[in-house]
Amino acid sequence: MTLFPALARRRQSDKRLREMVAAREARRGLLIAFEGPDGSGKTTQRKLFKNWLKSEGHEVVTTKWNSSALIKPLVKARKAARSLSPEEFSLLHAADFRYRLETEILPALWQGQVVVADRYLFTALARDAARGMDLHWLLEVYRPLFWPDLVFYFSVSPETSGKRIAAERAPNFYEAGQDVTEIADPFQSYAHFIGRVIQEYEALAKVFRFVTVDAEQSIFDQHRQIRELFAEGVRRPWQEWNQEVLLEWLSHYPEGMQK
Repeated sequence: MTLFPALARRRQSDKRLREMVAAREARRGLLIAFEGPDGSGKTTQRKLFKNWLKSEGHEVVTTKWNSSALIKPLVKARKAARSLSPEEFSLLHAADFRYRLETEILPALWQGQVVVADRYLFTALARDAARGMDLHWLLEVYRPLFWPDLVFYFSVSPETSGKRIAAERAPNFYEAGQDVTEIADPFQSYAHFIGRVIQEYEALAKVFRFVTVDAEQSIFDQHRQIRELFAEGVRRPWQEWNQEVLLEWLSHYPEGMQK
């Protein structure tokens, strides 16, 4: 008889959860992230991709950056007051991300659905690093780190990004990075700030092996390329840390095991 029955029960529970995750591997869903700077056209491509997936018979769930009902109103109010510091910016978006990971992304993946993310944590790594935040601190803030099966990165030049935004509207205060550039003209500030953001994205693309899509080409050509890349097969065994995140989620949300 063990002297630590609670520990024994925990180990038995962990073993059972790991067996469940291993058995679910072949039926789990896929997480596909669409990343890129403003004006890259990723949202247009995300919508086209979602519609195509549904036409192919996939169950699709979309999750969008800064969209949780808990956090979005607060971020909106703080932005309107122009009172967000880079640190607060990071922490609020991290809270939004964590909430959506636990309530939208992981449940859908467990049920075998395809999750299409309009921006993922790489948005924060690029934007916040461009605001001067330390990358290692950001990675800690965004724990638990759960990586997509595939990241499509839509690459455009700062000039193209600026032209596309200017054709529709003036960039807003935070979009233009005026909180850190201190440049009064929003278009000039945007040109300066988006250059920093794209530099960060390009570095992330190399480290995390994004699938880069030339977003300077036509909408049709981009969509065709995405479909071809997806059709080549993106299902690979999850990294160990993804499995650990899923195990932690199941231990806190046991109702997920019934689905």
